[in-house]
Order: sequence, then structure tokens, then C-alpha cells
Amino acid sequence: MFQLTDSAAEHIRQSAIQANEQPVLRIAAKTNENGSIEYGMGFDQVNEKDTQVQNGDVTIVIDPVSIEILEDTTMDYVEIENGQYRFIFMNPLDPNYTPSQKGK
Repeated sequence: MFQLTDSAAEHIRQSAIQANEQPVLRIAAKTNENGSIEYGMGFDQVNEKDTQVQNGDVTIVIDPVSIEILEDTTMDYVEIENGQYRFIFMNPLDPNYTPSQKGK
């Protein structure tokens, strides 16, 4: 199941407030020819066939095709470099994915 960290949910919530949008974010994914995964996202509405993931008042919606690619993925919002934050996708299906070594 797709998971959303509290940090990612908070940033989505704040972005929705700034954009005067409902905190409903659509995540899409496609697999490229080389096996890497490309991600897209934007505020949207819920469609009948979407999978919904809740974190507080934030809703993530994913279409049936993308959910297969995003299974067991965690989306986080992290500081990449000093002062530079972005969303990351930790997806075991992505050939570039390296599992976290925390706690080892």
C-alpha cells in the first residue's frame, strides 16, 4: 500500500492552503523503457476508480494503472541539501531505489 509520511502530508496541506485548493493530491507514475519510474503530481479531485490514501485531512488519489507501480511506495518530503527540500518516492520497484539503513 502507498504511504505518505507526516512531513509530506504537512507540506501538501500548506501548499493547498497557499494555492486555495482542497488538500487532494493526485500521484501518477509510469515506468520508462530503462525501468526507472517517472512521477507526477498535482491537486485534483477524487474519481470513482481511484485508490485513496489518507493522512489527516490530506487525501492522495492514485489511478488504477499508477497504483500498481506505486504499491509499497512511501512518499516523503525531505531536505536534500541545506535549505533545499523536495518530495522523494521510496519505491522498491524502482531500480535506483536503495532501502533505508536506519536502525541497522
